[in-house]
Amino acid sequence: MKLIGKNTLAPFDWFLILGSLAFYILHWWLVSHGYSGNGVDFSLLGAVAGMSGLICNVLCAKRNITNYFFGIINVTLYAYIAWQNKIYGDVALNMLYYFPMQFVGFFTWWKNRKINEQNLDQKEGLSSKDETAVVAKKLSSKQRIFLLFGTLFSILIVGYILKIYTQDPQPFKDSATTIISIIAMWLMVALYMEQWWLWIAVNVISTIMWVYMYQQGGESSGEMIIKWFFNLANSINGYIIWNKASKNKK
Repeated sequence: MKLIGKNTLAPFDWFLILGSLAFYILHWWLVSHGYSGNGVDFSLLGAVAGMSGLICNVLCAKRNITNYFFGIINVTLYAYIAWQNKIYGDVALNMLYYFPMQFVGFFTWWKNRKINEQNLDQKEGLSSKDETAVVAKKLSSKQRIFLLFGTLFSILIVGYILKIYTQDPQPFKDSATTIISIIAMWLMVALYMEQWWLWIAVNVISTIMWVYMYQQGGESSGEMIIKWFFNLANSINGYIIWNKASKNKK
């Protein structure tokens, strides 16, 4: 079994982190000089939430267990921002599911971290005792089919319930983001590379949602667009890394 790439940050990881930081600084400069679209102010809280979330996701793509420390910061701040914008579904999702799952994920990854794994590629600069990285797993073909249809079925059922019993203006969109996020988080904790398929979908939907919120003058919406856009780029990178790593299982 071989760990693909260094467990330390690669140039592309730094590009994402520094690029995101540059966009936050640019947004702050534009707002401070009166170029804020739709009267949206710069939010330092939103920038911290965005940066902590991106660092969490970058470390997750590297299969580094320390991602959960940044995840705790991110989900807490994002829940507050969602509450400010009355996106109560995201508030509940982050505080009632994502927040406790950070601790579940940390202890699950801790039990599965790579210690003294054989056949490490020394040319990649990896130690034979790497206690921060975990082994990526892959679902079987049958499990993937079940994942696909189970996810779609759950989205339709929950969306239908929201449409009938609530006044949710976008029941199926809210159902999709909630169900996909719940399943993706479970796959992440369980170390399956298929999580990245779902994170890509979540990031695309969330980017579109916050662009709409920005047009409506939503609090911290500019920072959230930057957050989800860079998370999308990282999710694609995460898929590539985890897919290669899971293929090396013997």
